Amino acid sequence: MDRRQFLTSVTAAGGLAWAANRAMAEIAPPLAKRALGRSGIQVTVLGLGGFTGMKEPRSAALDPVELANAAIDAGIRYFDTAPAYGDGQSERNYGEVLAHRRNEVFLATKTGQRTYDGAMREIEASLKRLRTDYLDLIQIHNTRAQEDLALWGTAGGVLKALEQLRDQKVTRLIGVTGHESAEVMCRAIGMYDFDTVLTTFNPMPTRRAYLEKVLPLAMDKNMGILAMKVMGGAFGSLAAGNPVKNDGAPNHDDAPHQAEPGMLVRYVLGLPITAAIVGMKSLDQLKANVAAAREQPLSEQQRKGLEAYMIDASAARQ
Repeated sequence: MDRRQFLTSVTAAGGLAWAANRAMAEIAPPLAKRALGRSGIQVTVLGLGGFTGMKEPRSAALDPVELANAAIDAGIRYFDTAPAYGDGQSERNYGEVLAHRRNEVFLATKTGQRTYDGAMREIEASLKRLRTDYLDLIQIHNTRAQEDLALWGTAGGVLKALEQLRDQKVTRLIGVTGHESAEVMCRAIGMYDFDTVLTTFNPMPTRRAYLEKVLPLAMDKNMGILAMKVMGGAFGSLAAGNPVKNDGAPNHDDAPHQAEPGMLVRYVLGLPITAAIVGMKSLDQLKANVAAAREQPLSEQQRKGLEAYMIDASAARQ
């Protein structure tokens, strides 16, 4: 099967399933759940990302509060956010929903601080914006390629704060996130006993090291493994319908050819991960992503075909 046949067959199957889900929206089955590593906690295979869409203030074009409520109604039970997203706006938007529906979702936020005092202050502010007194997961946000990881575990380091919050039952789990360097992510999860890792998986060669190095190590440690940058990050330029060029950031992806967004969701769900955390900026995107998450994940052969297709410059001209 050549690349064109591959895309035709997978897209056609996906389109039929998507149409069926639209027609049966009222009686659609719940989203599948997977165990979040050794925690044993079951979360839906699709989570609502807190950056794209959710970090925006309410406007005529987008109501993030409506989007988050619709996500719960559609079956999503994982909310992701961070204080850095929209300078707290993402957490405030979620807070309007969580004030009434906190017990319906697994809630994950992050801290960009690296000291005990800084993390404590930031998380206290996050709890107020989120309108809750507990979190399910707190993550060290955006591990940098040149981080001094040893500082995290010192008496005045961020991990001491997160461990104390876990002891106080302010959070159930502690995790780490990052997408700048697969090597530093391996060092971080090798050095510390995190419950989860949120890192980057998609069909591009730039993400291969995460697939080949971070994923096996996280599996060996029985961690909850969460996928971000599913659509390439930022403008989501791997997905058809989004800008074909990304924002120029070194850790965001462009490709000679785009794929249907649902295929990218099914790509990562074909990996041995827990969930895909996907930012969305409209109810239509929400519906399409939920429909994709209800479909069969791509097989290994299909994933390899998509990887080859995405980097084939000649495919864009076919």
